[in-house]
Formats: sequence, structure tokens, C-alpha cells
Amino acid sequence: MDFVMKQALGGATKDMGKMLGGDEEKDPDAAKKEEERQEALRQEEEERKAKYAKMEAEREVMRQGIRDKYGIKKKEEKEAEAQAALEANAEGSLTRPKKAIPPGCGDEEEEEEESILDTVIKYLPGPLQDMFKK
Repeated sequence: MDFVMKQALGGATKDMGKMLGGDEEKDPDAAKKEEERQEALRQEEEERKAKYAKMEAEREVMRQGIRDKYGIKKKEEKEAEAQAALEANAEGSLTRPKKAIPPGCGDEEEEEEESILDTVIKYLPGPLQDMFKK
């Protein structure tokens, strides 16, 4: 059986033995090599991040130059100004956001409507006043 397997795999039985959980050759410097590899990966990652941070800083300088040239504001600045303008204009404005009506305040509106109707009736000619009062 061993001979058939060797023939079928073409001499790759050493690797197959390792994959099947057989004896692995232990490298005495494996831990040191792995540590060096991890350090090299960490260093490459730091260099990559530094490179992209530098590129983004250059882009931001270019963007700011364009904003200054054409008078464009950043989105954050626009949003902050819009919020400040909304808060400043909201006080006493007809378009301010509606606030919740405290309890008991809803009854006054009906009384105002009745008083407006009474005011209008006062200015009508006599026969029309009689007609609306009935």
C-alpha cells in the first residue's frame, strides 16, 4: 500500500505526512524567524500608514488652497453655520420649529376662534347679525 501511494503521489509523501499530522522537522530558529517576520510586517504597516498620512496631508493642503481661491467652505463649517443660523433665526421667527403644546393650552384656541367670530359679527349689518346669532 505504501508503494502504491508513493507512486501515485510522485514522491511527495514527505509533505503529505506533514499535512496528515506526521512528524514535522523542528527548526531551532523558528521562533526567532517568526518574531523577525512579525516585526518586519509591523514596520511595513507603520511605513505604509505614514506614507498615506503624508499623502492625505498634501491633498488637504491642496483642497484648502482651492477652498480659499474659490471661497468654498468645508462641509463641517457649512453645517455649523447652518445650525447656528437656524438657532438664531428660530427665536421669534414664523418658521421656527414647533414646540410641544403644554397641557391646558389647547382650549385657548377655541375661545379665540369664538371671539374672532363675535368680532366679525359686530361689523355686519343688523339683519345678518340676527341670522348668525340664531
